[in-house]
Amino acid sequence: MKRLAIVAGGALAIATAAIPLTASVAQPSSNTAAASRTAIFTVENMTCALCPVTVKKAMEGVKGVKSVRIDFDAKTATVVFDPSTATITAIAAASTNAGYPASVKNRSP
Repeated sequence: MKRLAIVAGGALAIATAAIPLTASVAQPSSNTAAASRTAIFTVENMTCALCPVTVKKAMEGVKGVKSVRIDFDAKTATVVFDPSTATITAIAAASTNAGYPASVKNRSP
């Protein structure tokens, strides 16, 4: 029975890997847009279908993070966040603490 659950979970993970991991975000108002920043992180150790899910959840867990989009092939995470609440250091640390060291590749002004 446990083996069946493990196989089913693995199959589900592989199936969801084909689905883009982007969250739908409503159009922000001009006030919100001005308060948002975007940073692209290089993420290490992503080797399987569950890795992007773990990284996404870890980064989304940081207060002030509005959206996270993972590109498994490029090994990057694009994060939109409120700089008055979240910091690049905190976002990178969340991923690193989940086992996937992250560093800033690019950020918006």
